[in-house]
Amino acid sequence: MAINTFARKEIKFLLNMDQYHGLMEVINQYMNPDKFCIGGKEYGIYNIYYDTPDDYLIRESLSKPYYKEKIRLRSYYSPASPDDTVFLEIKKKIGGIVTKRRVSMTLAESDAYLRDRSKPECTKYITEQVFRELDVFLDNYPIAPKQYISYQREAFFGKDDGDFRLTFDRKITERRYDLGLNYESYGNYIIGADQRLMEVKVSNAIPDWLVKKLSELEIYKTSFSKYGRAYQNFVKSQVEGAQQASGGRRIYISGISMVNNNIIMNRSV
Repeated sequence: MAINTFARKEIKFLLNMDQYHGLMEVINQYMNPDKFCIGGKEYGIYNIYYDTPDDYLIRESLSKPYYKEKIRLRSYYSPASPDDTVFLEIKKKIGGIVTKRRVSMTLAESDAYLRDRSKPECTKYITEQVFRELDVFLDNYPIAPKQYISYQREAFFGKDDGDFRLTFDRKITERRYDLGLNYESYGNYIIGADQRLMEVKVSNAIPDWLVKKLSELEIYKTSFSKYGRAYQNFVKSQVEGAQQASGGRRIYISGISMVNNNIIMNRSV
């Protein structure tokens, strides 16, 4: 089994295609493509996000607390077979710092663990630590699969700083049915075909050359959560009819209000 752990800042930007191509003119000077992205290639990422029956985790996340956490199952295959490797991840954000801890196992093993805590055999102490952390998470939250998210990713690493990573995601696809990695990737897009979601992932400051280019291209950071955007779209679709019938009055559903077509978070207590 494999383990990955890191702590870093993740800063997001939503680009149009002119901005994307403008950035690409300089990226190759300072960064190398991921080994799966040489020659302009991309790779797919396929996720199942888990949440409580009342969607507590994503509602709390959207309220922008100082501390938030989520759990997801990730694959780099679609559809995944029972013997394919998947990654069960806990991702936390404390202040502006993101930490991620994950363990790898087969899809069949992940089903068994999430069903009845049957753990695959592991010999590494750090892996056992992560499983203990997962156990605590599952003790605290009665979770079930709630959201599918997939996308195509182009990734780069800094030539002089291996901890500096930059990714571009497109075809960000969501659905709230067929919630298994054994299904093909399909659903609704949550950004336009002419957009890219860029994430800058750094341990320290953004390099000067990138800061200069972002300013030149008028690219500004944004708050964007793939799961959050998908959930907001779901809530909006659920309450639009009721809002029209109520004449625009406040509608409440699962911790989110909607007033005049705007989604308002209600903090959990």
